[in-house]
Amino acid sequence: MKRRTLIGLSLLAPWLVAAGPELSAADRADLARIETYLNGLHTLKSRFLQVAPDGTTAEGVAWLDRPGKMRFQYDPPSPLLLIAGYGLFFFHDSQLNQTTNLPVEATPLGLLLRDNLRLAGDVTVTGVTRLPGQIQVSMVRTASPGDGSLTLVFSDNPLALRQWSVVDARQQETRVTLFNIELGGKFDQKLFVFTPESGPGNTGGGG
Repeated sequence: MKRRTLIGLSLLAPWLVAAGPELSAADRADLARIETYLNGLHTLKSRFLQVAPDGTTAEGVAWLDRPGKMRFQYDPPSPLLLIAGYGLFFFHDSQLNQTTNLPVEATPLGLLLRDNLRLAGDVTVTGVTRLPGQIQVSMVRTASPGDGSLTLVFSDNPLALRQWSVVDARQQETRVTLFNIELGGKFDQKLFVFTPESGPGNTGGGG
């Protein structure tokens, strides 16, 4: 598997089995707000900036259609494409003509796609960090094999998802920042179906 494919798959790293710290009342209140926000987030389109573990950057357009669907369309000349739909993540490199797929529920980003996300039970919150105008929540999947973590970063007042980062089993971090965010609307569902024609530059007529 080529190195750039590994970088892309670091977004989908498996998670560590771990016990979280004791949460304060303020932590639990903020987590309840975050759950409500994410469960009310149905469609989103934005530009994104991805920073890979080696510091290289890539940009593109992201679509989120909850529950269950996501598309990361990387700008040319990148040959990469990430699609989540119907229970699978597809990571495609058109230059190598190589496609890797993983179950959505086996990946960190799969959390964002859940129909009813709870930050408890099979998800363990490992940290809540507050900065001026910002809340960061780090988490792992409670009982999955492998290791890795996901951190979601929200602006506050009002609460809004702005960034996430994934740390994989080798402690390599991939960070994604969202900007020019558009909420609401309906997208062409062909965006979330992977075919050989789904590659870079083809958005399937999506919104």
